[in-house]
Amino acid sequence: MLEQMTARLDFHANALLLRSQRQQVIASNIANADTPGYVARDFDFAAALKNVSGMQGGAGVNVTSAGHMQLGTGHAQDPDLAYTVQTQASQDGNSVDLDRERASFVDNSVRYESTLRFINSHVKTMLSAIQGQ
Repeated sequence: MLEQMTARLDFHANALLLRSQRQQVIASNIANADTPGYVARDFDFAAALKNVSGMQGGAGVNVTSAGHMQLGTGHAQDPDLAYTVQTQASQDGNSVDLDRERASFVDNSVRYESTLRFINSHVKTMLSAIQGQ
């Protein structure tokens, strides 16, 4: 029963961890916008979330006991970083497109905030159910 109530929280917690990691990657890209030869990095959020949530067929980790995995372990700590596609050639070999990175940063920030709101809403709903209101 408790697993059913917390399953959505686990999903959103994993999403929150991945959003935080993606924000760090994007911030690193922005910080290195003037570094010669720097190649921008990013990861596929949807694929990383599926991997963490065990939604891939056969590739997910089977948990036989609630004590076997802690939040934030497994693939959430190390999503597969890939190089972003360079949209404009630069003389110094830097592949950071500041406009795209800023847009990604804002988009990820909004999605991070909405994930926090989902978690908050779910916790409030669970508390009201427990209190019988």
